[in-house]
Order: sequence, then C-alpha cells, then structure tokens
Amino acid sequence: MARAVLAVLFDLDGTLADTAPDLADALNRLRQRRRLPPLAQPVIRPHASHGARGLLHIGFGLGPEDNDFPALREALLETYAANLCNRTRLFPGIDAVLRQLEQRRIPWGIVTNKPARFTQPLVDRLGLAQRAATVISGDSCAHPKPHPEPLRCASREIGVPASACLYIGDAQRDAEAALAAGMTAVVARYGYLGENDHPQDWRAHHLIDAPAEILGLLE
Repeated sequence: MARAVLAVLFDLDGTLADTAPDLADALNRLRQRRRLPPLAQPVIRPHASHGARGLLHIGFGLGPEDNDFPALREALLETYAANLCNRTRLFPGIDAVLRQLEQRRIPWGIVTNKPARFTQPLVDRLGLAQRAATVISGDSCAHPKPHPEPLRCASREIGVPASACLYIGDAQRDAEAALAAGMTAVVARYGYLGENDHPQDWRAHHLIDAPAEILGLLE
C-alpha cells in the first residue's frame, strides 16, 4: 500500500537548481590562473553534485590527500562565492511543481550538502527563501548526507513524519540518506549523473526523468 505524501524535500544542486554552469565557470577560472585550458561544460557537469572534492578531481586530478588541495579548495570556493548565481537557474519544470505543491498546501524544503555560506544566498537569489518550509545545508547538522540526520532534521522542522516525506536527489548519497531516514527515495535522472552512476542499483523507490513526474508520486 502506497504511503501518503505530506511533504516533499529536494536536494539542491542537480535536482532543484542547475548550478553546474556557475560551478564550471569557477573551476575554469582557477584553471586559467594556472595557465590551463578550460574544460568543456559536459566534462564538468557530472561532477557538479560532488562539491569541491569532485570539481578539483576533474579539474586538477587532486584529492584531499594532496598538499595543494586545501589552498585550491579555498580558492575555488571563494571564486564560486563571488559568482554564485550568474547562470544558475531552476531546472525547467521545477517552478511549476513547486507551485502545484503550494496550491495543494504540501510543504516542501531543501536538504543539501552545500555549505550554508552558499546555500542561503543562492536560495534567496532564486526567489525560494520565503517559499521553502525548511532549508538544511551541509553544515546545519553534525553529519551531512549520506547520514540521515539532515533529512530527519528537515522532517522535524516541517512537522511531518519522515515516513510521509519524499526526498528527491541525483546522487547515491541522496538515496542512501532517504532510505536510512525512512523516507520515500526518488532519484532525479535529469540531474548530474555520470557514466559510472547506476541509479537502478541504489534501491530508490522511484526513478524520474523530469520534474513533472514528481506530481504523479503524490497520488
């Protein structure tokens, strides 16, 4: 028997908003400073959901164990912060979904691993700050996703049991967090999936290819 959906929670990057263009621009500005050619957007795009670690890996072949990583990470974040919402937009169809949720009085919120220093101004510039019932950033709780704590925190803030929440994300950690929190896990295949991602193996309850499909999960 299907569970009633009383709230919908979204990941931010790659699910609610297409942030890849601004993340790619920040990475390419960093490469330019090192006299490296820019990487094409399609090369960077699958890594956009994986934060600074994923971007520095594709951009410079570096990981947290490398000596240059901390300084480059801070430079990347500073560059991104200064150009946070130049080309970032909601994915096509997302605003219509949000409006439908609002009309049905179904609260919706955001749970992201993006630090609050970026999440809050970005959500504000996208015009979502006054609409979202909750916004949980990567540093809002002691543990980020795939730990279920951020999703449980969002559930408490909106006053809806986790079992009555949908959580929609585009990464394996999103599905893992939703399942661990007892939520209905939905994978957005329109997001930043790479060739090594196999969402059919993530045990999610639903896979969707467009935001409009979210509404069909509310019945």
